[in-house]
Amino acid sequence: MKKIISLLIVFQAVFLLTLQAQNSDIKKEKWHFDNPSKQDTSAGYVQVVKVDNVLYISGAVARDVTPEGITNVYRTLEKSLRSFGASFQNVVKENLYTTDMEAMKKYNEARKVFYKGDFPAATWMGVARLFMHDARLEVELIAHLPK
Repeated sequence: MKKIISLLIVFQAVFLLTLQAQNSDIKKEKWHFDNPSKQDTSAGYVQVVKVDNVLYISGAVARDVTPEGITNVYRTLEKSLRSFGASFQNVVKENLYTTDMEAMKKYNEARKVFYKGDFPAATWMGVARLFMHDARLEVELIAHLPK
């Protein structure tokens, strides 16, 4: 009988913890350029979502994979980082998607300038197409703020 009561107590505790975890709301802070609603409702996305001390930054795009196009992408990302007081030194992960990998490799110096020698983990992928039909480059970031 004691074993059954002990098992019931354990099952009840596990059930309550599971229920509590499922009911926990994640506190999200959002930023979307100068948009008062802090999100783009037509496309259905946010430029930056902050959860705890982590920033999830949506992709910034360029129509051309040139030094100027790359620089503009990283300036947009810099603005996104600054919206929560961060810089490229807070970036821990970069995902880069391009329809022209050879041009991206050729003009990589334009990207590296922003990191000032403190590079994040990075994944670069060649893709057939991006969401914007005329975009040739998209870069998204994950950054951590100090606790």
